[in-house]
Amino acid sequence: MKIDDIKTIGIIGGGIMGQGIGQSAILAGYKVIIRDLTDEIVAKTKDSIINGRYGLAGGVQRGKFTQEQVDKAAALLSVTTKVEDLKDCDFVIEAIGGPPGQMENKDLKLKVWKELDAVVKKEAIFASNTSFYTIADIAAVTNRKDRFLGMHFFSPASIMKGCEVIYTAEVLPEVVDIIMELGRKMGKLTVKVKDVPGDTGFIGNRIYRVLTMEAMKIVQEGIATAEDVDNVMMTGFNWPAGPLGMGKGARGGWK
Repeated sequence: MKIDDIKTIGIIGGGIMGQGIGQSAILAGYKVIIRDLTDEIVAKTKDSIINGRYGLAGGVQRGKFTQEQVDKAAALLSVTTKVEDLKDCDFVIEAIGGPPGQMENKDLKLKVWKELDAVVKKEAIFASNTSFYTIADIAAVTNRKDRFLGMHFFSPASIMKGCEVIYTAEVLPEVVDIIMELGRKMGKLTVKVKDVPGDTGFIGNRIYRVLTMEAMKIVQEGIATAEDVDNVMMTGFNWPAGPLGMGKGARGGWK
């Protein structure tokens, strides 16, 4: 497979991450099918991509897109509740989360990937948008470990430029190259990251976790308030948001 062979992208999970990835993909000219659990969820997903806070309609109002660009992109988007509708996708990325209070659920991801592996055409490439789970562990439940990697976008994925492409010991080098280029076509700055055992996360989250823990320690020791910590990092280091003020968005209706 070559980068030009990727025409249709399947996305599992229609929450904030799935929406952002989907929006980036349709703006890059890819046909996108987003799957989630219920008609209500997928309808909300589609509406959010068009009319949401970071949606296409707002982009027109801000002068970021033309109406022609938005109409063309919106025509490439479809949603479904049926896994069978993803069978002919050339690339499938999973962006599902966990129950309240838990950002992700590894057991659920393994279950979903096993199901997808039996349905989606054998030559398709698979990727997980997991923030920290070891990619080799997820790939192991499929029969395409040579075409399975991580593609970690940052939220909101339609705005943030970073994208970590995580390669395992078994994935084909040409597959890594294809997904690196796919990310660039979607307007992202892609970086290669080696997969390691232990569910420790990748570059961004490993560093951010340490920073957040130290920020929390400052508050717990009574040195400064959370607001003060955030203000120092935003004004002193030009962070767009402080380490203690960042929210976490849901990843769809998956439980």
